[in-house]
Amino acid sequence: MSAMGQHIEIDTTGGTINAYRADPEGAPLGGIVLIHELWGLVEHIADVADRFAAEGYLVVAPDLLSNIGITPEVGAELAALRSHPDPKVRADAQPAFREKLSAAHSPDYAQWAISVLQQVTDYVSAQFDEEGDLATVGFCFGGTYAWALGAADARIRLAVPFYGIPPEHSSFADIQGSVLAFFGETDERVTSTLPATSAALAETDVDFTSVVYPGVGHAFFNDTNPATYDADAANDAWAQTLIALGRAIPS
Repeated sequence: MSAMGQHIEIDTTGGTINAYRADPEGAPLGGIVLIHELWGLVEHIADVADRFAAEGYLVVAPDLLSNIGITPEVGAELAALRSHPDPKVRADAQPAFREKLSAAHSPDYAQWAISVLQQVTDYVSAQFDEEGDLATVGFCFGGTYAWALGAADARIRLAVPFYGIPPEHSSFADIQGSVLAFFGETDERVTSTLPATSAALAETDVDFTSVVYPGVGHAFFNDTNPATYDADAANDAWAQTLIALGRAIPS
């Protein structure tokens, strides 16, 4: 697929951030705030943005990590080390992971990131003549922030977190749109949170759907990582996401 997007800058109260914007050929069906994994705004995320644009959506994927030192280049290097076939290489890389990623786990960073994501939502909404129909999709780290943005911004009609743990500081009752969440059965750290999440959401009016793929682990959607990618699960999740978008953001 040929690239449809371009790298842009968005001014926010938290500083200027980089982002990848992908536009459909015609008038957009709606807007999507696409949130990357912990590796940052790497080419895989740009490719996913282009895929959504090919389906008719305006997509903006903000870079939430370069401002704390995890540029796409650094993220790609960390991801390569994390999936290296040699266990010793993976083990030796752990101190670098902790050092580089520690800032992203602080409460101050979370507050900053949610504020920036709401301002990115402002940017996407402003691209429409009228109040645009908006959704958010995120992966891992981005899945957590898809939950958070869905709770923080009433304009989000649909949140689609892929293997993302809901953040403790978000209130499920604040979610105004629907949620479609994907999990891998063997991704125990994330999937083990599903029962409590389902029980909490059952106490709200949120339209919540969860999908757990048997025998599948973390990052099953990332087709740049052969160690984790599962084509069947990824293809099914993509199809279900498009159906959910069509329901939440009708053309």
